[in-house]
Amino acid sequence: MAGQSLSRAFLRVGGATLAQHQLGLALALDCQRIICLARGTSPEMIALQRMAEDAGLQFYIAPGARPLAGLVTASDELVVIGEGLFVDPASVAPFFEGRSSAVLVQPVEGGLAAGFERIDINRASAGVMRIPGHLVENLQELPDDCNVPSALTRIALQAGVPMHEVPADLRSGVNWRLIRDESEAHVVEMEWLRDRFADGEGTSPGRAIARYGVLTFGSSLLHAGNASNMVSLGVIVALAIAGGFAWFGFAAVGFLVLVVAAVLVEASRFLRSAERHALGQLPPAIPRANVLRWLVDAVFGLSLLAAISRLGGESLISWMFPPAVLMMLLAMIPRFVTGTAASLAADRATLGLLLAFAASFGQVEALVEVLAIALIVIGMSLPLRRKN
Repeated sequence: MAGQSLSRAFLRVGGATLAQHQLGLALALDCQRIICLARGTSPEMIALQRMAEDAGLQFYIAPGARPLAGLVTASDELVVIGEGLFVDPASVAPFFEGRSSAVLVQPVEGGLAAGFERIDINRASAGVMRIPGHLVENLQELPDDCNVPSALTRIALQAGVPMHEVPADLRSGVNWRLIRDESEAHVVEMEWLRDRFADGEGTSPGRAIARYGVLTFGSSLLHAGNASNMVSLGVIVALAIAGGFAWFGFAAVGFLVLVVAAVLVEASRFLRSAERHALGQLPPAIPRANVLRWLVDAVFGLSLLAAISRLGGESLISWMFPPAVLMMLLAMIPRFVTGTAASLAADRATLGLLLAFAASFGQVEALVEVLAIALIVIGMSLPLRRKN
């Protein structure tokens, strides 16, 4: 259950509303029904209902305490998510393993400063609890316009539901925040995006450019909706343009356009990761960005063939051999070795720049052969990637 007013429920973080983030938390906690406290419906509420039902959950709207009590039976377990809470589901789930009841709390000093409600002299609420359904019957004795999450917290504590303190390391990051207005939502969103797209080990130039672009423009794209779809469409358009330049003999320009396509592929990977995380979706078996990467590689290979002249009497396999070997090595090396060199080998933006430079001097074939030899040396010298 998400106890939230519309003004907070539909503030956006990472392109998804707080209500959608809380829906992802409910799914992670294996909830079967969603009961949203609201005075009425709205287009945003209807969209949330559709998302919940598409995920296989039942969805109800309760306008107050007494209607809520009528929707919960004594045999139910009720998860209460506080108004405006933005929290990482992976941080919450361990507290409720085995469907144990608990009220999550935190030290009062930091809790009050962050906007959470005081529980007693030493503790403040952490915004989430799981309680037995029979306790909800006590709401019948309260005014219908009472603060339901606050009332349920006190009912649960009076009934002996244990308190569990949230560790400081979980509360110190961006993944456990109470958002109260648009400005706080914007600050949390930027921190959340930076946390999601933190530089990893061996980050390549193309990926770094994509990360910078997403951090600069990602918020606007995510708020516009279908951000990853728009960027993916940009990849397809760039590939078509690159193929056209290669076909008409402008190989250097074509490779530069492929640099743009490669950066857009990484940007789409970042954006789709943010969209899935915000909606509580698991990654697919084959991510869309991987398919786009394969398309980029295919156009790279065709562009290389267009840039390498076929000599008179040269067999088809001999003409195709250097570009084919290079592209296969580029796909294979990052799967088996680690390190900065492996990251650079996987960076199609760097490859495109090198090929564009070589094409300007008519030395594409020579560069392809040098790169193929370099990749073989890398594969022989770098440590193998450990299996998980």
